[in-house]
Amino acid sequence: MPHTLDAAAVRTWCARALDALGRDREEIDAINVYPVADGDTGTNLYLTAESAVRAVEAVFAAHGDSGSATGPTAEDAVRALAHGALLGAHGNSGTILAQLLRGAAAELTDSAGPSGPEGAGAGTDGGAARRTAAHRLTRALERGAAAAREAVAHPVEGTVLTVADAAAAAARAAGAQDPAGVVRAAYAGACAALDATPRQLAALGSAGVVDAGGLGLVALLGALVETVTGRAPAPPPARPRAAAPPAEAECPAGPGADEDPAFEVIYLIEAGSDALARLRGRLDALGDCLVIGGGDGLWTVHVHTDDAGAAVEAGIEAGRPHRIRVTHLSPRTPAAAARAAGDEVQRAVVAVVPGEGLAGLCAEAGATPLVARAGEPPASGEIAEAIRRARAREVVLLPNDTGLRHTAAAAAAQARAEGVRVALIPTRAAVQGIAALAVHQPERRFDEDVVAMTSAAGATRYGELAVAERMAWTTAGICRAGDVLGLIEGDVAVIGESLAATAEAVLDRMLAAGGELVTLVLGDDVPDALAERLEAHVRGGHLAVDTVVHRGGGRTAPLLIGVE
Repeated sequence: MPHTLDAAAVRTWCARALDALGRDREEIDAINVYPVADGDTGTNLYLTAESAVRAVEAVFAAHGDSGSATGPTAEDAVRALAHGALLGAHGNSGTILAQLLRGAAAELTDSAGPSGPEGAGAGTDGGAARRTAAHRLTRALERGAAAAREAVAHPVEGTVLTVADAAAAAARAAGAQDPAGVVRAAYAGACAALDATPRQLAALGSAGVVDAGGLGLVALLGALVETVTGRAPAPPPARPRAAAPPAEAECPAGPGADEDPAFEVIYLIEAGSDALARLRGRLDALGDCLVIGGGDGLWTVHVHTDDAGAAVEAGIEAGRPHRIRVTHLSPRTPAAAARAAGDEVQRAVVAVVPGEGLAGLCAEAGATPLVARAGEPPASGEIAEAIRRARAREVVLLPNDTGLRHTAAAAAAQARAEGVRVALIPTRAAVQGIAALAVHQPERRFDEDVVAMTSAAGATRYGELAVAERMAWTTAGICRAGDVLGLIEGDVAVIGESLAATAEAVLDRMLAAGGELVTLVLGDDVPDALAERLEAHVRGGHLAVDTVVHRGGGRTAPLLIGVE
């Protein structure tokens, strides 16, 4: 159990929080009826957290590239977390989350005063260190909640702001003497406040749901509890999904407002405090759901308005806006209208692949490939852009990586919001994607095509070879640096000394359950002789099994294996 949120703990929390939002994204989207019933709160929270995670990972990568033996400090990690969330904030909920994280980070990086690292008890015995860490964490929750509330032009109770306040108040009231007590109390307080939101906000009560943003915050706090204590807390009670958006589910608006605004406008802006105050007044008059977060001259602006041009012009007058995004809040976006006009193809397949060779193979089969860079899996925005590039009314998405399941789901949600019909087939390896693509028939009905592709992918067992970088315990025993690891379905099954012998052992295990077709994908540095030896091995030991060989290229493992 960490006494403080050091850099490693911040990194772990980020990863767990992103995973939690990925798991809960659809549920959060489904209950999103306030401030606008557009079903994207979960997706926006995920995209914002994803940007924060990438910023934290970049800090760790920078220290690794520089050869630093110490790694980043906790202050480095939390600053990156807050800055990444600010730069990548999506929607009303993401902008509020970014400001909440910024307020918490300000406390955790503040070295002055009694709550800083030089404050009470720091550097003395373990008990004093835990008390100091508990106090700092409580103050971080309080400052985060206050910063989020301050960012919203017209705060409303029964929202994520209420849940954040309750979490901070519960942490303070608990008077815990260690971080574990603080986070447990905060989580319990947030869950209780979340359960009360339908009684505080009519839009939620009439739909029979809790606040979507509040549920997202509970997921983040649950990840924090698991990081600090080592145990995941019990999830909040299940709530029914909204059957339909209630009539009163709209942003707090000025007098006379009788319908939701047409556009959501978001941009980053570099501006001074005086100019920002004038901008806040201008935008408050132009629309509603106004949230402005940030500091030190860089701010994220979010507003719903009928006059997107005026909102952008106000930013130009106040400073230097960039990363401007204007989104139609109506279900039928310009992109959807263009597709309806017949400018796009009916159906396409988008596949994430680990190398140029596989990209060429997918392109030959008619798919739109997205090559994953070495050590840097694509973000949801990159996958969403690949879907747009396909210019199709219907898209089948093949992530081909277990680690991309939540990222791909968020990208699919973005595309659906733009009017594209997207089916996500949860392929866990490139060979499963190849199998799915082999049975793709665009002339079939969409649902029939998706079922056939899903069935082909599910019937394909996958394996790969990798080279161990260090000594480690595995499911097959102890491996040493330089050993060849044979993985089946993600688990180490064979440890060997040569690629050929290990590959043969993996093939025999995979074919023991039967199979009709073996797919081998070779890495750039693997000689053709290995493929020839393995083809002969399959012919000699497994009757009526065919073998096909492809070159993977790029960051492909030495050998990928598929058995259909």
